Amino acid sequence: MSFIKTKHFSKNILIIIFLFFLVNCQLQEPKKLHGINYLENRENLLIINKSNKNDVVNILGSPHSISINDDNKWFYFERMITRGKLHKLGRNVLKKNNILEIEFDKYGILLSKKLYTKDDMKKVKISKKQTENTVSQKSFIDSFLSSIKQKMYGQRQRKNK
Repeated sequence: MSFIKTKHFSKNILIIIFLFFLVNCQLQEPKKLHGINYLENRENLLIINKSNKNDVVNILGSPHSISINDDNKWFYFERMITRGKLHKLGRNVLKKNNILEIEFDKYGILLSKKLYTKDDMKKVKISKKQTENTVSQKSFIDSFLSSIKQKMYGQRQRKNK
């Protein structure tokens, strides 16, 4: 009982309580999720040449995107962003970026499934070519009229001074 009679009893109790709360606190990293959670696990439930569109909808839900050219090609996404550590200065860091591409035959049976991960993004090569936008280019008449308009307003401002 000598522990109770010490003059630092209240400080010792506060330290014990503080350590108790500190040990029990679990710091979880903040996550921003978009799409379907655990897409990799759910993708394993789909069986090629056995699963159909209804099975896919039951497991994954309705598709996030359907191909423009082919209604039998569906896409599902999973994206997870977290806060960076001290060396990233709290900026957002991409932790997961999975895309599942599913293709069906004309009867709705699963033909193929491809899972693209974050590492596959590094393999994509982006073209350096640029396309010209012919729609936004002015015709000769438009450019001629706009130059006349600028000259008229320029003369008007000189007369007012």
